[in-house]
Amino acid sequence: MQKRSRMPRDTNQLGKLLVDMATGMVPPEPDPASTKNPAAVALGRLGGLKGGKARAASLTKKARSEAAKKAARARWG
Repeated sequence: MQKRSRMPRDTNQLGKLLVDMATGMVPPEPDPASTKNPAAVALGRLGGLKGGKARAASLTKKARSEAAKKAARARWG
């Protein structure tokens, strides 16, 4: 999901931004992927890959059933 752009709420600032965009005077926004720490990204991905399987393996059948019932109530009322 993309984040919303940071458009100013003040009409004067918005007008200046629009003129700057039309004339090509706005500096490009930095790539969000380049600002992330690669080690943290790899660690987060590693946890995400094994997280659900490890949790499912550690839960008892009763606990899985209760979690599923709670999720169904939250989703469908």
